[in-house]
Amino acid sequence: MLTKEENEILCSVVGDAPMGQLMRRHWQPVCLSEEVAEPDGAPVRARMFGEDLVVFRDTEGRVGVLDEYCPHRRASLFLGRNEECGLRCLYHGWKMDVTGAVVEMVSEPAASGFKEKVKHTAYPTKEWGGFVWAYMGPEDTIPAFQPPVWAPTVETRVSVAKVILPCNWAQILEGAIDSAHSSSLHSSDMVPAKVQSAEATEKLWLRPSTDKAPRLQVDRTGYGFRYAALRRPITKANEFDYVRSSVFVAPATVLIPPNNRYNVANINVPRDDTSTAFYFIAWGHPAKTPETETWRAFLCQRVGVDLDETYRPLRNVENNFWQDRQKMKNGNFTGISGFPNQDVAMWVTMGPVADRTRERLGASDLAIVEFRRQMVDAVRDFAAGKPAIGTGDAFIPSTVCAFQAMVPKNDDWRSFPVKPVWDAPGPALEGSYDVPQQ
Repeated sequence: MLTKEENEILCSVVGDAPMGQLMRRHWQPVCLSEEVAEPDGAPVRARMFGEDLVVFRDTEGRVGVLDEYCPHRRASLFLGRNEECGLRCLYHGWKMDVTGAVVEMVSEPAASGFKEKVKHTAYPTKEWGGFVWAYMGPEDTIPAFQPPVWAPTVETRVSVAKVILPCNWAQILEGAIDSAHSSSLHSSDMVPAKVQSAEATEKLWLRPSTDKAPRLQVDRTGYGFRYAALRRPITKANEFDYVRSSVFVAPATVLIPPNNRYNVANINVPRDDTSTAFYFIAWGHPAKTPETETWRAFLCQRVGVDLDETYRPLRNVENNFWQDRQKMKNGNFTGISGFPNQDVAMWVTMGPVADRTRERLGASDLAIVEFRRQMVDAVRDFAAGKPAIGTGDAFIPSTVCAFQAMVPKNDDWRSFPVKPVWDAPGPALEGSYDVPQQ
């Protein structure tokens, strides 16, 4: 349980809110590269930390992230002409390039020199791992871009499902680091089975445990924390613990325990205090990781089928998330298709901003408690002049990864040798996971 003040510190990201200012010290995903794939193509809208942005790819292929509203009379640049290396406002023809420089001001006399006196708000950009990234902090604090641990190389296949959700970023992230919920909420999609470790089929993720009450242990780090959920396995329970170790990467990324074919992560980008861009990522070897459309179909997160053209779910509170009560009577635990949609139903029904003053937390909430404590502390440290959590020397090492494994009872999971799923031997791909070698 948090106090009202602590909940405000954790959740508020707009304007001068300390959490938002801390997050601005990190490179953040603005949109998917596929949304602005075409040079001189249609711009797209984005929103981050309460700012309305417009993203476009210019004639030479460079990507710009600008304040959506023209510096002249504040008309929307989303409607503008993307042409000849700049975005032109329809109202009076002012044209801005990807750096925010006003390159043409056709409504003003050429001799006025006014063009050189105006600079539009623009943010530095980088493309990596299927995303357009931007740095929205102070210009004098911009760090070098470092590839995230879920996209370590250009050879890594990264498949992303994007959803815009009407709730605060923190309650989404807390769902991602909450290992205990999966044994109930996702029990029809993450099925106990007599397997050696977590495995993926074309329809299900299999787990070697029926234990619904894991023992949690946390290892705090400079970039966030690692934690392990220890469960009793179906076989060899006297010799091993089934360990699922997740990684919280501050400020808003979670590395989720992988299956036997690919790795999993998510990123939660605050649009404002009550809406979030949620990205669910599969990554790994191109021969084992589902390509983007297959991944979105598996998750039931397809534009035009599950989402509208702005990435908002068609399943919502008003239609009960398309819950099928007959399906529940037939054995499905939730009656909601696609396990991310099951999560979404929980997050959204907490309200736009969850009231953490009224919760009753238990032993299974250890990771939740740690996240809140660490981020509230991080905000207070940042406000006191310390570097933002996870920046500089505290950036997450490339060797850190989530994992799931049968760990001997006498071994410490913290030092258990692990690496991301990449080239390890595994079963042949099947069904919808059968993707071509690249």
